[in-house]
Formats: sequence, C-alpha cells, structure tokens
Amino acid sequence: MSVMRDLGYLQIDPMRIVAPSHLLVLWSRLGPFEPSILDALLWKDRLLFEDWAQAASIVLTEDYPIFSALKRGFATSDSPWANKIRSWMEKNKSFSAYILTRLARSGPLLSSQFEDKSAEDWSSTGWTAGRNVDMMLTFLKAQGKIMIAGRNKGQRLWDLTEHFLPSWVSREKLSDDKIVHHAVEKSLRALGVARAEHIKRHYIRGCYGGLEGALTELESEGQIVKMEIREGQASWRGTWYVHADDLSLVDRLETGDWEPRTSLLSPFDNLISDRLRAEQLFCFSYRFEVYVPKLQRKYGCYVMPILHGDRFIGRIDPVMDRKNGILTIKAVCAEPDAPKSNEAVQAIANAIEELRAFLGAKEIQYGSRVPAVWKSILV
Repeated sequence: MSVMRDLGYLQIDPMRIVAPSHLLVLWSRLGPFEPSILDALLWKDRLLFEDWAQAASIVLTEDYPIFSALKRGFATSDSPWANKIRSWMEKNKSFSAYILTRLARSGPLLSSQFEDKSAEDWSSTGWTAGRNVDMMLTFLKAQGKIMIAGRNKGQRLWDLTEHFLPSWVSREKLSDDKIVHHAVEKSLRALGVARAEHIKRHYIRGCYGGLEGALTELESEGQIVKMEIREGQASWRGTWYVHADDLSLVDRLETGDWEPRTSLLSPFDNLISDRLRAEQLFCFSYRFEVYVPKLQRKYGCYVMPILHGDRFIGRIDPVMDRKNGILTIKAVCAEPDAPKSNEAVQAIANAIEELRAFLGAKEIQYGSRVPAVWKSILV
C-alpha cells in the first residue's frame, strides 16, 4: 500500500509475454512478493479497485471521490462520441435496467451470465461492434453504477457499486476545482519533479481543466514549491515543481542519503509512461515495439529497461516459457555510456536472476545478442 500511494495507479495490460505488467511494476520496487497479497487488497480488503486512470488501472479506494467525480461528466459533452453513447443508452434503457436488476439480485456476475437484451446493437467499425453486453457494462461502469468486483480466471466479475464499495469510503462530491487540485498533488507526488505538461499527462490524463490556476493556488497555499534544475551552469527551461512534502527527499539526494539499486522495468512502468519526460530526465529513448513488424524492431518485442541507480544503462528482451519453466533473454543491449565494471554487470545479472525467481522459472537461457563487455558475467 505504501508503494501504491507513491505511484497512485498501476496500469493493467493483458500481455503475458513475461508477466502481467502491474505485477512487474510492483516487483521492480518490492522485490519478490506474493501476488495473492495484491488480490487480497483488491477483492477482500477492497483497499484498491480497478478503474480508468490514464488507462485501465488499479487505483486506491481512498481516492474514489476523484474517480466518482469524473464519472459525473461521462458522455455529457456535445461531442459526436458522447452523443452516440447517450443515444444508444437511451434506446437501451430496458437493457441497462435488466443488468442492474440482475446484479442487485445475484451479483457479482461474469459478462457471459447476462443475456443480450439490447433493443439496438452497438455500432462500430472496430472489434466492439455488436458486443452489446460488454459495451453496456463498460458504460454503466463509466457512469459509476457498477464496478469490477473480482476476477475469475482473468475474467471480470461485475457488481453494483453500492455492493462493492466499502462503507468507509468518502462519498464527498468534489467540485471540478477540487478534482484538479487533488489530482495535481497526486500526479506531482508520483512524478517527484515535474512541469505542468508532465502533470497533465500523468495519473488521470486529459482531466486537468484549469491546471495553471490550480498550480498557482497550490503554490500560494504552500502545497507545492517551484524549483530549479541545473545541468552544469545552465538551468532547464520551464517552470518545475516539487510537492512540499517531498522537499526532504531532495535534501537526501543532495547528501547522498539513498541506496541505489538495479531494477528491470515493465514497458508500462510509471517511471517511463511519459516517454518524452523520461528522455529529458534520463537521456533514454524508449519505444514499445511489440506492434512493430519483427524485422523492423530495433531492440525486441517486450523490452524491459535496466535502471541502474539513477541511470538507464541498457535493456533486455525477455520471454517467459511457462510450460517448460524457461526464461529466455533473447537480447541484452547496452546504452553507449553504460558501465563496464564487473560490479555493474553483476548487478544486472542479479536483477535478471531475481526476475527468474519471481516468475518461477527453472532456468535462464541467453540468446546470442549480448554486449561483449558484459558477456563473461551474464552468459
């Protein structure tokens, strides 16, 4: 929960080339942990829940007022998309009433346990065309009427929000200004240091109306502080902020009071989710190449960056063979300025070994693409 409060959200991604991304994000910070603990926090203790942050995510139940407030504005604009949703929901009132009644009587339920009683199909040029039950559940969730209440072999279980949401959760109806204020603070604390454009691309991306005014008010209240970032004698452009509660961490960095370690990051890790910011801060360019044709990939399919202390020094291209219990590292790539010392390379080897142990693999197999200066220790 401490890590979750630091991060604010964990993006959910269905790919299992290595492991579910949200588990990799936690593992990179916690080391080996029991995934069932996360399930308990989600479905038993209900301290976490699944919703939409900047993507499908696991978020903190204590932050429900933020997400509840955002749901009030779902499909209320005059955009073609909002109009289409409202029109479809209106024509399918009896269908939505049927789903809500079923959940009230028998929830939680899988989507497959609902009959398609739509009066009109959902139209789309994509994969959602005619998926009426799934779309109705999605829209009812977006309105805040239902929630994901569990998972059965990966499939979502649905229930009424009033059934699933713990009684201790605040039902405060946040104003638009308060939503932005709360979200700015959470985004900034998760980022550490950030400019306005970084904040609005993080946490609840696209929901920061009146951001400049919120930053001005939070600064006047002493909640956030402007800071200067220097590289040599030159200052970085733009206005940078840090949360007042994190100033002590800046002092610790200046005195060297921190313990650097070597970690492997998920492609969806919060630290690199904003590719532009990651490149500016770490001089590390990252592109997710899973959808790039194989022959056009530069580094590999599901590439995990290597974070060594406060530097990105390389990346690995792993795949987990669950049937045979083999973790294959198809490629290891070093950044141009990557360290060559035995100590640094051993730290990389240890991180890969820790990944093997977390995944439950019996062995590690390396491909031929490994930097020559790292090969003697890694392979």
